[in-house]
Amino acid sequence: MEPDLIQNSTPQILDEDFGSHLIRLKITDQIKELQTVLRDKFSLLSSRSTSRSDFIFYADRLIRLVVEEGLNQLPYTKCVVTTPTGCQYEGLKYEKGNCGVSIMRSGEAMEQGLRDCCRSIRIGKILIQSDEDTHEAKVYYAKFPPDIQKRKVLLMYPIMSTGNTMNKAVNVLKEHGVKESNIIILNLFSTPNAITSVMNTFPKTKLLTSEVHAVAPNHFGMKYFGTD
Repeated sequence: MEPDLIQNSTPQILDEDFGSHLIRLKITDQIKELQTVLRDKFSLLSSRSTSRSDFIFYADRLIRLVVEEGLNQLPYTKCVVTTPTGCQYEGLKYEKGNCGVSIMRSGEAMEQGLRDCCRSIRIGKILIQSDEDTHEAKVYYAKFPPDIQKRKVLLMYPIMSTGNTMNKAVNVLKEHGVKESNIIILNLFSTPNAITSVMNTFPKTKLLTSEVHAVAPNHFGMKYFGTD
């Protein structure tokens, strides 16, 4: 099991100012509806409510919104282009050197959303599982672009309950030479405890989420990949 999905008995932090490096999506009725569908316990029972295909549809919509906002955190440079009518237009373009990294398995649900926005972006992977004896997060696999230490990294993981998996993943990236300030975490749902753990451990890392709530929908990965 992914170690971040294992609930612990740590008292919940209900409300706190997590600082400027935590970015939350502006809540609209549309986003709240998506969050509601993905949290609905009956969505686990396809005969009673949301089918798996509908669940994926709603999840992909929320993922896309998070990814789009994540792209706003990447550096841009000014540029001038010539329009078909011969006019000069002052615009922006991404600086080169960005990549994505998904934390397997649930983080892979976010890969297509990133590719839909950045067609040729390179994506690495990290597999972190819970040790059967100690229940501590353990890295079993990591594969990144060879020059990842020079890149901005969009680190994708949809559900954070404790922060253990994310802390381990950021440590792996740092061991591969990635600067803490070059990591942007893309997340759908997180608990206050997980946010506190990650932000205290890596204060220079940005974390973008759609919602901070005391209870995380840990069924997300199972429902998305049909393993529930």
